[in-house]
Order: sequence, then C-alpha cells, then structure tokens
Amino acid sequence: MEKKVLIITYYWPPSGGSGVQRWLKFVKYLPDFGWEPYIFTPENPSFAIRDESLLKDVPPSAEVLKLPIWEPYDIFIRLSALAGNKKREAKPTSLMAGGSLFQTISTWIRGNLFIPDPKRFWVKPSVRFLQDFVKDNKIGTVITTGPPHSMHLIGYRLKRSLPSIRWIADFRDPWSEWGFLDSIKTGGLARRIHRRLEARVLKSADVLITITPFYVRQLSALAGRKVNLITNGFDENDFAGIPYQRSPHFIIRHVGIVNELCNPRPFMAAVRRLAERNAECARAVGMEFIGEVHPAFRGTVEQDPVLSRFTVFTGNLPFTQLMPRYGDASLLLIVLHGYKDAEGYMPGKLFEYLATGISVLGIGPVHGDAAALLKENGAGQMITAEDGAAIEEYLASTFDSWKRGDGRKPLTDAVMKYSRRELTRSLVELF
Repeated sequence: MEKKVLIITYYWPPSGGSGVQRWLKFVKYLPDFGWEPYIFTPENPSFAIRDESLLKDVPPSAEVLKLPIWEPYDIFIRLSALAGNKKREAKPTSLMAGGSLFQTISTWIRGNLFIPDPKRFWVKPSVRFLQDFVKDNKIGTVITTGPPHSMHLIGYRLKRSLPSIRWIADFRDPWSEWGFLDSIKTGGLARRIHRRLEARVLKSADVLITITPFYVRQLSALAGRKVNLITNGFDENDFAGIPYQRSPHFIIRHVGIVNELCNPRPFMAAVRRLAERNAECARAVGMEFIGEVHPAFRGTVEQDPVLSRFTVFTGNLPFTQLMPRYGDASLLLIVLHGYKDAEGYMPGKLFEYLATGISVLGIGPVHGDAAALLKENGAGQMITAEDGAAIEEYLASTFDSWKRGDGRKPLTDAVMKYSRRELTRSLVELF
C-alpha cells in the first residue's frame, strides 16, 4: 500500500521559472520511493513565466487538486490603468528602481498591508477544502513550500485542526529575514507581524526544511530547533540529450533573472577590459543573458559601443529549449553581487550548471555557500565584484582553455548527490 503525501504549493506547471522546479521534481520521483503525491495549487494563479513543457514531468499517478484563488491584482491593474499605465501587467508591484508614484504607493501597500503576501486570501478557503480531503483520503503527511509564505499558514491551520498529520514546512527563501521585504518597503509594524506568523510556523511544523547551509543556521536561530538541509539540484534526465560541442565562439552564458538587486556590471566591465586589450578575444567572445533582465542594466550594455557588439538578451525560454543552450557554452556565469545575505544564496541554476561540467564563474562572496559548492566540486570559482583584476584573469584563463579545446569535466559522485532522485531519497527519510 502506497503512502500518501499532500504538497501545498502556489507554483505548479504551467507556471515556469525557478519557483516551480523544486517540488515538481520531488513529485516526479516520489512514486519511485513508494509515495503517492497529491498536489494542491491555485486554479487561476498569477505568474510571470509560463512553461507548458514542464507538464511532462508530472507523473500520471500524481493527483493535482485546484481551488480558485482571489488575489488583488485585478484591482491593481484597474487602478494602474487609471494612473496612465496601459500595460496589463500581472504583477501587483514593480520592483524596478525609479518607478512612478503609483508604483511607489502600490509597493508600500504590498509590503505593509498584504501580510505575509497577496495570497493570504486563499488561506481560509483552502483550509476548509483540505480538512475534509485529508481526512477522507487518509493522508498522513502534508508539505507546505514558500514563498509565498501564505502556503505555510495553510499548513499551520491544518495542523491545528488535524493534529495527527505530519506537517513539513519547506523554506525556499527566508521569511522575516528575507531581503525582498526591504525591496517592498516593509515597515516596523508589518515586520513584527511577519515575525509572529513565522514563529507560529517554526514552532508548530513537525519538520523544517530549507535549501542552503546559511538558511539552516538562520532559521535554526529563529526556531530554536533543528532545521534540515535539502538543497536544490538537477534532474539528470534533463541533461541526457544535450549535444555538447565546441562552438567557434567563446560563449559566456548567464541563465536566470537579472533584477534591480542583481548587479553584473563589475563582470561586464572585466569582459570589456579583456576585449579591449585582447583582439583575439574580442573577435571570439559572445555574451548571452537568458531570462528576464532589468531594463536599466540592459540599457547600459546596449549603449556601450564595446559590450553591445557581442552581448545578446534572449529573454525567457521554455525549459526544453533552455537545456540545449548549455551544449555550446564555454563559461557559465552566476551573479550574487547585490543581494542581501548573498553568502547564503544558492540559486537552482547553479546546480544545473554543475550538471553540465562546464566551468562556472561566480561574482559574489568568496566565503559563501555557493563559493563552497563550486570549490568542493572543482566546478569553478567565486570572485568578489570588487576584484576586477581577478575576474579578468579568470576570464583570460578560461579563454585560453577554450582555445586549447579543453572539454567539460565529467560528473563525479560528489556532484551526483545533487541529482533530484538522490535529493528525493533524502526527503522521504524525513517523512
């Protein structure tokens, strides 16, 4: 008889982006370990990235339950139109610097009135629905994953009404210590409410999980109890059909969001200097940003007479189209510079980078979790943004390796422990 687990998540295919990958892949492999997954997710969520290709990873045995959600986005869109914004954006606030007065006000409202997030209105109807569903289907384990942290409030209320369930709270980002709260101008009173809600979750959940050693230490200090580490990872099946081949160009790729906090400018300055002093590199280099990019950064690059010659901005790609783009890359870039607590940041893309065997250059804290991951696996190097000379030296060394035809590094057992299957094995041990 299979054991049953219910996963409560806001992000689920066809939602795309990094927020969906973690639990999509867990769900994919849970049946291999004797667990029957149920997924509870909104019927009509608002998300910026749509990726139908991810649906192929949902196993036939997984039952997906959907309940309508009301979010204040329609109100925002209507008011935004009255304020002169003709774009029907799905996001209630813009985190782009230098926004309009309307954006500034709406950001403050988001940060101080919708606590913990605009999905809070889904908590009560979800609990009413799930109470009977969990009992009727004899589900013994419930998982909530946030952000949005309203998902944890659903778990908290379910645990209170059904104390026999085993509730696991998974933190993909911090809560009260999250740098995002600074971006949305969260004030003192709102932060105290965040901390109170967070404390309830940290105290009441049977098991706590997070994704980096830094977050383990941070949440353990807040909770006063053990927090388990299960990192993000990569699905080896996603990489099985990639045609790796040496490109005639020295291609540097960055995959993921470049928002107003992420600052690749020091890296781009080093590329520019190398191109200016090395004519061979200038002819061969190609820089590509795949994903959403802050318009201010993009504008800076496009107006630069040197960088604009070899830099392209591709935008978001479906996952199945993204994977082959790793095949001819010469260097993969990750930028942590600019983020709060960057030493604890290990984006999901970093594990995909590891799986390619291609050299990785990180711009960020040299003593952080991502730096340790790169060093332990011999996958690349993290360099501080302030050390422009070291960045340029690393680029020159990688360019020389590319000219010699040096290939990818083979996957080691140390890297394979971050495969989604192995991470799922660690997860079910907590069940």
